[in-house]
Amino acid sequence: MCIAGPKRFAVVRPFIYNNMACSPSSKQGKVAIVGSGLIGQNWSMIFAGAGYHVTLYDTDMDQLMRAKTSIKSTLEQYERDGYLRGKTTAVQQNALVSTSSSLSECLSDAFYVQECVPENLELKKKVFKEMDTMANKDMILASSSSCLCASMFTEGLTHKSNMLVAHPINPPYFIPLVELVPAPWTNQELVTRVRTLMEEIGQSPITLRRESLGFALNRIQYAAINESWNMYQSGLLSAEDIDRVCHDGLGLRYAFIGPLETMHLNANGIADYCERYAEGAYNVQKETFKPVPVMYDVETAMKVQEEFSQTMPLDKLAERRSWRDKRLAEISKLKKTLEKENK
Repeated sequence: MCIAGPKRFAVVRPFIYNNMACSPSSKQGKVAIVGSGLIGQNWSMIFAGAGYHVTLYDTDMDQLMRAKTSIKSTLEQYERDGYLRGKTTAVQQNALVSTSSSLSECLSDAFYVQECVPENLELKKKVFKEMDTMANKDMILASSSSCLCASMFTEGLTHKSNMLVAHPINPPYFIPLVELVPAPWTNQELVTRVRTLMEEIGQSPITLRRESLGFALNRIQYAAINESWNMYQSGLLSAEDIDRVCHDGLGLRYAFIGPLETMHLNANGIADYCERYAEGAYNVQKETFKPVPVMYDVETAMKVQEEFSQTMPLDKLAERRSWRDKRLAEISKLKKTLEKENK
């Protein structure tokens, strides 16, 4: 059990469910999204792009209206920019997304539920307990949790074997990775079915064999952040140059291959790489790595923020996020083109 610590473009194909081929327009093809924030909106557009009927739930009707307006305008913008998924128009995809402030109505007839409420353990316990009373023995209930393990909020529930984490990466529409993390009691055949579904809607799933706090991406990400913090705090590099190490260095490589394949290609296989470089890598880590900080200190955080604010003030972050998303969209298009060429 997990213990808490400190704080491709879609192809519309039938999804095999309960030994039946279900077309996306069938009742069995309905998807419920619980939580209408940015992640919930992204999931809605992803499933709609694959042709599924989606019901988006929230307790706040005003938030639901804003979410629906945002989904419509975003799909239209993606269509104009050439980023829209699937083979249907933005208008057709938007028509597949409905909203509801009734959780039971949202879950009714859904074969798959994607929870997208804030990363709060007590809130997730409350939501999953409520959904459990409305679920049936075949319904799949997945959480978008980024760090909290499913065992932390599904233990003792009637349908806990149908529950798992399906963690997307922000923004999910352009970054396809989804981390599938089963609880100790999750049905393994169900995990396989969710992985198939994720592939069918254009995402790129990975499956953790057991629960691990932070899953996979955040563990790698936090290691990078820790070393970046260490180098800035020690005065080795500016914040701008630390980030340049990634976006003009490691990031270009990692857009297509990971660290293990990098080792494999940078020598005559991984065994040869380790024989050549293991001692040096060990010495670097021994001499420069520091223990994991209990928390990132405010003083350093304010210095980094002050440096970034020279070119990226807080009131321009929304503009910068839009800039980021457009570039992620272009990289996504390029990767799809290259993958087609390699087939």
